[in-house]
Amino acid sequence: MAASQFSATNSILHSNSLSSFVSLSQRYINSRRSLIRTSRSFRSRKRLYVKNVTSDQKRTIQNSSVEDGISVNTDIFGPDSASLASRIKYHAEFTPSFSPEKFELPKAFYATAESVRDMLITNWNMTYDYYEKMNVKQAYYLSMEFLQGRALLNAIGNLELSGAYAEALRNLGLNLEDVARQEPDAALGNGGLGRLASCFLDSLATLNYPAWGYGLRYKYGLFKQLITKDGQEEVAENWLEMGNPWEIVRNDVSYPVKFYGEVILGLDGKKEWVGGDDVMAIAYDVPIPGYKTKTTINLRLWSTKVAPENFDLCAFNAGEHAKAYDALKKAEKICYVLYPGDETIEGKTLRLKQQYTLCSASLQDIIARFERRSCEPVDWDTFPEKVAVQMNDTHPTLCIPELIRILMDVKGLNWKEAWEITRRTVAYTNHTVLPEALEKWSLKLLQELLPRHVEIIEMIDEELIHSIVSEYGVEDLDLLQQKLKQMRILENVELPASVTELLVISEENPVVDPVEENEISGKVELNDEEDQSEELEAHDIESKTEVTFKPDPPPEMVRMANLCVVGGRAVNGVAEIHSEIVQREVFNEFYELWPEKFQNKTNGVTPRRWIRFCNPNLSKIINKWIGTEDWVINTEKLAELRKFTDNEELLSEWREAKKNNKMKVVSLLKEKTGYVVSPDAMFDVQIKRIHEYKRQLLNALGIVYRYKKMKEMTPEERKENFVPRVCIFGGKAFSTYVQAKRIVKFITDVGATINHDPDIGDLLKVVFVPDYNVSIAELLIPGSELSQHISTAGMEASGTSNMKFAMNGCILIGTLDGANVEIRQEVGEENFFLFGARAHEIASLRKERAEGKFVPDPRFEEVKAFVRSGVFGPHNYDALMGSLEGNEGYGRADYFLVGKDFPSYLECQEKVDEAYRDQKRWTKMSILNTAGSYKFSSDRTIHEYARDIWMIEPVVLP
Repeated sequence: MAASQFSATNSILHSNSLSSFVSLSQRYINSRRSLIRTSRSFRSRKRLYVKNVTSDQKRTIQNSSVEDGISVNTDIFGPDSASLASRIKYHAEFTPSFSPEKFELPKAFYATAESVRDMLITNWNMTYDYYEKMNVKQAYYLSMEFLQGRALLNAIGNLELSGAYAEALRNLGLNLEDVARQEPDAALGNGGLGRLASCFLDSLATLNYPAWGYGLRYKYGLFKQLITKDGQEEVAENWLEMGNPWEIVRNDVSYPVKFYGEVILGLDGKKEWVGGDDVMAIAYDVPIPGYKTKTTINLRLWSTKVAPENFDLCAFNAGEHAKAYDALKKAEKICYVLYPGDETIEGKTLRLKQQYTLCSASLQDIIARFERRSCEPVDWDTFPEKVAVQMNDTHPTLCIPELIRILMDVKGLNWKEAWEITRRTVAYTNHTVLPEALEKWSLKLLQELLPRHVEIIEMIDEELIHSIVSEYGVEDLDLLQQKLKQMRILENVELPASVTELLVISEENPVVDPVEENEISGKVELNDEEDQSEELEAHDIESKTEVTFKPDPPPEMVRMANLCVVGGRAVNGVAEIHSEIVQREVFNEFYELWPEKFQNKTNGVTPRRWIRFCNPNLSKIINKWIGTEDWVINTEKLAELRKFTDNEELLSEWREAKKNNKMKVVSLLKEKTGYVVSPDAMFDVQIKRIHEYKRQLLNALGIVYRYKKMKEMTPEERKENFVPRVCIFGGKAFSTYVQAKRIVKFITDVGATINHDPDIGDLLKVVFVPDYNVSIAELLIPGSELSQHISTAGMEASGTSNMKFAMNGCILIGTLDGANVEIRQEVGEENFFLFGARAHEIASLRKERAEGKFVPDPRFEEVKAFVRSGVFGPHNYDALMGSLEGNEGYGRADYFLVGKDFPSYLECQEKVDEAYRDQKRWTKMSILNTAGSYKFSSDRTIHEYARDIWMIEPVVLP
């Protein structure tokens, strides 16, 4: 049908439509010429003036220059639907990714995206031409993840072309939403870390801050999640199978990245890293548009390959094909998968290669840009005045030794100069308090893979040790030893000689009994030769026994988080409570030494994607009652909604918008899982990475308890005592995280039983949405009514989904953890369902458990026994339930305090039911959550980063 409607418009895609094609394409070609003229005029320093007019008029760029006799009036920012349609047709014909016979949805998406990309590239070039000319200070955001989601609707929304593109596609017989759904989510991230990075890029562009993002171009992403009878299964992502219309490959932008080899002393006395394996990092650029601004910044992603001469043609012709391809495959696989399994040495090596590739290629690129903008000779002392590098978690830690290596070995600076420049340039965001997430790398592996960097890390470690000795002195050696043990970058490594000399204390040796002295030294003196022989033999046997049973020495490790703190100019947490824990516990010794380094930067999310574009129903209501759309950038205006919470008209409109969004969720759940749910039930959602500390298990056990109580009641009692609920889960368990995968299996088994129980019907449904991603979140979050953020207190750094839910009028149930603390303060304590232990209580509660003093609530024992009864199928859940039992031991003792918080959680859920029965009260709570979410915009976060860490200013294009 779509194809025939398109044909009715005299499609250019048919061979007999040449004359039609000429007329349809001429308009597009003329527009392209105008774009080129405008871009040329900008590059030749001819000033451009932007005429600001009302939103229903075209905004135009006018070129005031008459040097070449041209007066340009280009519709870059406001083309009409006919112009856009001709651009789409042009790309369908001349940028073909599909066969020319049919213009169907997949082809329509690619042609539409490419027409949008044309405008983005024009703005991108204008932006960076201006940055180059002005030589502005620029921030560079390095992250292993960028969880972008679909780009089409976001891009045309930021360009203010949503209506025009909808009409253009409608005229071509297509629907914009149907076209947009053809876009796969970019598989460049997994969770909040990557989504935060993408929100930051959106805000940087919108606020006109000069910045770039740097990441890796993963061919297969993390994995595509399938839910089968066995639980979660993983298959490779195929997001690049049909190409990516948003990326521009920069074959002329590539840098060598070296692994292995050795370090030698060159003829000039400088260290040289030689030999080893070289790969090439190739740049792929993704333009990131700002909202209502020409500023378009860049996300540069690196892919890896080797030069053609590394292909062993002789081996190939000899039939040794695997050998011929060996170097190519080793290089390419670096960017195959996000977070490859690291249970093996090969997996660890690959992860380390990924991290170094990101750091090395990005820094080489940053330095090249700095040199290009600088005068000759380059003044390297000004590097921190023009460059700020932000490390998003510990993955890019190797930026620190890599920047020093380049400055010393390539640019000729000495150690002191390179060290000071690095410490003024690089900053670190900490995202976790979990010990396993504070990365440590084997020193042996690092020495093998990156020998020069280990030398530099040893120099940094030595510098740190001298600072610690200078701070604490050598009088109290126990204190000094404690500080060194906690703070050193190199763990279980001997002190360097320069430091050992400082610790030598000159004093008289105490008088020691000669026999004792000999025993201590291992020497034995006996007069009788035979006795001496027997004693020596016994001593040898004893020594051999000691050697045989002596435990292995602890492994020598490099603590990357410590390296970040020492080598960076600033360290920030991502929520107030998290930053307090970072200062008080995680890096307390460093905080005492350098308190000025530590800051808090509470996370934020972009209100463009997370309200304006994903929830148009709610956005229209907000516009109406606030009287402006300025809240999309100035979110503090959302607080004005508080004035209208008693207005019946607003309450009615708010409920209707939520109902419409819930209907979309109903369709999504049926499409993804086959389950049919009632839109009249409460939609209760927990969507996030599956992890024990996030406590999806607590949620699931609460559902099981609810189900058990329902089964014990009559139908009338059930309806009286329980509000109907649809409990929705989504998230991926890491492929080697066995306990997390058990939790996924458990949730799906619980759902399979409850959802097919005729006694329960629509009173309770449990649905696990497979392959959770940004696009699914954009549907689930607007339709959610209760959202669960129930991590063990003190373990969630911040969270960003809690902010997205609150923005969309969803009420939260949660612990005082991460950003929940600040959200509760802003939305009002009465509009947040709080339960559970507090962060300062956790250590003592674990100690209580270890001492065998914990007495579980009878309801907790009841629900575990119910699970073990086999009601949810034949799968054996002893291991999962066993993790909640015992007092100590790996995988036991309920480390995340599910049992401790279970009774408090059940009682809080009763309050949720009570509040939901009063829909007027619930709707007021919903409005107040949106009104109170103003603080959690990534625009606010970016302003704070720019002011306090990067020290950059907005640069508005003329």
